[in-house]
Amino acid sequence: MKRFLSTFIFSLIILQATAAEKEGYKIKARIKGLKDTVCYLAYHYGDKQYLKDTAQVDSKGNMFFQGKEKLPGGIYMVVLPAKNYFEILINDQFFSLETDTSDYVKNMKFSNSKENTLFYEYLRYVNKKGREADKVRKELEKIKDQEDNPQIQELREQLGEVEREINEFRDNYIKEYPDSFLATVFRGMKDPEVPEPPLLENGKVDSTFKFKYYKEHFFDNIDFTDDRILRTPVYHGKIKQYFEKLTLQYPDSLIAAADYLIEKSRANKELFKYTVFYVTYNIETSKLMGADKVFVHLADKYYKTNQAYWLDSAQTARIVDKAKKLKPILIGKKAPELKMRDINGNIKSLHGVDKKYTIIYFYDPNCGHCKKVTPKLRDLRTRLKDKIETFAVCLDPDEEQWKKYIEDNKLDWINVTDPYNQTNFRKTYDINSTPIIYLLDENKEIVAKRIDVEQLGDLLDRLLEKDEDEPLLDTPLEMRQPK
Repeated sequence: MKRFLSTFIFSLIILQATAAEKEGYKIKARIKGLKDTVCYLAYHYGDKQYLKDTAQVDSKGNMFFQGKEKLPGGIYMVVLPAKNYFEILINDQFFSLETDTSDYVKNMKFSNSKENTLFYEYLRYVNKKGREADKVRKELEKIKDQEDNPQIQELREQLGEVEREINEFRDNYIKEYPDSFLATVFRGMKDPEVPEPPLLENGKVDSTFKFKYYKEHFFDNIDFTDDRILRTPVYHGKIKQYFEKLTLQYPDSLIAAADYLIEKSRANKELFKYTVFYVTYNIETSKLMGADKVFVHLADKYYKTNQAYWLDSAQTARIVDKAKKLKPILIGKKAPELKMRDINGNIKSLHGVDKKYTIIYFYDPNCGHCKKVTPKLRDLRTRLKDKIETFAVCLDPDEEQWKKYIEDNKLDWINVTDPYNQTNFRKTYDINSTPIIYLLDENKEIVAKRIDVEQLGDLLDRLLEKDEDEPLLDTPLEMRQPK
């Protein structure tokens, strides 16, 4: 009986040890030509790479990465000295690999990871095709200036054939291993296949069909339930192209695109988190005029409603508060009134300016950039004096310096200051640097803001050329704010 219990306990210990061994991950590697150094395991996330683990390499090139928790699936990198690296797929958690520093891809072998074995078959195939394409490109480079040379078209067709063969390799892999992670990656890389455009009622081909179809089906091949795609370069590349190349750079178009993609990403918490973060960050840091309208929309819809679960209350409050400050000064809104003292002590009203257009100019006499902008703005105002006026707000409370600046620069526009910040203009107009320029129409609605003098001059010339009956302006989002 005692012997039976001992055997039973021993067997139980073995089973528990085996189970424990299968928890987490362990990747063994042997790299010929590498010794007595350190390597790192990193992973893609969006357009960046992050360190996950470190391994010590012994004198024979052996090392292993090991952890108690499973690695999230994705494309990882084994980073070697001198920033060399090779990629591996993480789906399997326990496997080993062998390779050689003379050619990591060519000499790579895996045990217990069929997906990585197939992945390296693909990489070897792509490398082979890449060498073929390089030869063609070199030949093309030699005759690129010979426009009439028929060989140019032939060589271009050869490059197209190489690309077609690589795509065919991926398609065949998807058919043969549809449930594999690599198939998910390959599907995500595919562009939508656009059918021939239909005819309109007048019998002409619909010239807009291909673009609209391509955009509407751009994410058809992304599996929004699988967050492994985040740990590859694929998803980031797709959303970057969608927002920068396929979406008109106007607030309403960007808002529609953001809402569309964010709603699709709700299928997975991590994808939702990344998508909301990506859109918010890129809009918040954008130089496109009018992008703050998109930021306010995102803040109201996703942050104010506490959908950004990954942020703490302070981080959420920062975004919501910033949106609250920006909302009254969006393009198209009536500019908040400013009543300030001029050089003679008289109160001047921004809304009281009686001109077709009003420029609000926030500046500081000690600002180096302002010293360059002020004379240009003065010359612009002189040229268009009958149509425009400048409401110039000095941020420096030193009155003598302010008066000298006005005199030295011959500024005969409306010069005002608020040394005690009674109007709270810095907060109202989001003034955190100088110079800053706003352009208002005759109703004191904001037409443009944070624009440089050259852009302002071009814009005013365009506006003043418009017919009186035409709309004053479509939001000039194509103009970038000055750095």
